[in-house]
Amino acid sequence: MSAPPLDRSLFPVTAHHTFLNHAGVTPLPQPAVDEITRCAADFAQHGSAALDPWELQQEAARASGARLLGAKGPHEVALVKNTTEGLSFVANGLSWRSGDRVIVPDREFPSSIYPWLSLGDLGVEVAVIDPHGSGWTLPLDRFEAELRRRPTRLVAVSWVQYARGWRTDLGALATLCHEHGALLCVDVIQGLGLLPCELDAWGVDFAAADAHKWLLGPLGVGLFYVAERNLDLLRPLEPGWASVVHRDDYDNLELIYDVDARRFEGGSYNNITIAGMGTSFDLLHAAGVDHVWRHVDHLLDVLVEGLDGTAFEVSSDRSPCGRSGIVTVTAPHLDPAWAVDRLAEQGIVVAARGGGIRISPHGYNTVDEIDTVLHALRHLTR
Repeated sequence: MSAPPLDRSLFPVTAHHTFLNHAGVTPLPQPAVDEITRCAADFAQHGSAALDPWELQQEAARASGARLLGAKGPHEVALVKNTTEGLSFVANGLSWRSGDRVIVPDREFPSSIYPWLSLGDLGVEVAVIDPHGSGWTLPLDRFEAELRRRPTRLVAVSWVQYARGWRTDLGALATLCHEHGALLCVDVIQGLGLLPCELDAWGVDFAAADAHKWLLGPLGVGLFYVAERNLDLLRPLEPGWASVVHRDDYDNLELIYDVDARRFEGGSYNNITIAGMGTSFDLLHAAGVDHVWRHVDHLLDVLVEGLDGTAFEVSSDRSPCGRSGIVTVTAPHLDPAWAVDRLAEQGIVVAARGGGIRISPHGYNTVDEIDTVLHALRHLTR
């Protein structure tokens, strides 16, 4: 296989760890660190006089994020703190009626479940679909059966399930939801930046993701996507000076929301983290997300093939339609938390999730690093 699509020399973590936990918190690439440092230094030296160029950089990051999302344009993207904030903008911004219904899969990350469960006091019913099999798969017919059961207002799902990596076909699911009069809201954090994403073409209504996983960005900043046809469905929950069309006219106190997704941005921005996020976006665009995905998919094929004949079983679905950047493995009588600690002692960073050891490489990892993990895993079961 050719060299990794992301330049390893840009990732300081490679000098210290075999890092395979990008489904957790990513190590920052050096260009993002440099841009964060430059932004902080600029504000330290110049204060508000430094603001204008960083506001331009902020809009460049929004546009770059819109490209990664497959949005029509930056007008469909708001800059948010995290995935939870974006999902909560949908959960609490829609006008609910008692008896409305939401469908969610079981075994989701808590932040993908709680915003919908919190609607119980409004009389909103949450129907939970139970994934099946060791890969925790969710075929479309499971959603269709639940949608046929009774009218549903919204389906909320992760693009990629965080623990075992099942990937949902969002285009097919969006079509199914719309046929039944339901909206589709997606937590895209475990796919965005690794898997080619086309939210507009797929027909997704709402989506959100932090920057700190596959997007290679810092914690505490992310993207919220609202298809332009749905902008007026959501009541802005944090209105402030940045939410309005006349945002720079502070003496005008009329509440006239911005015509685009910026209406969901209430106040001042974290320019420092946005600077790092935008730089990481640029790295992904330069490498090509499709190229990054092919590389990571190959690394995981090497991992799965290397485990053949060992005590380990692959819990993740590796079918063409269900595979992602996550592979979770288990072995009889092997405690995942203990195993992760032993691997960490060897400089290998993975995670204990979904009852197993979750492995999630990125575009700068190598086959040699996969071989290192395979050797260490085999040693754990001797």
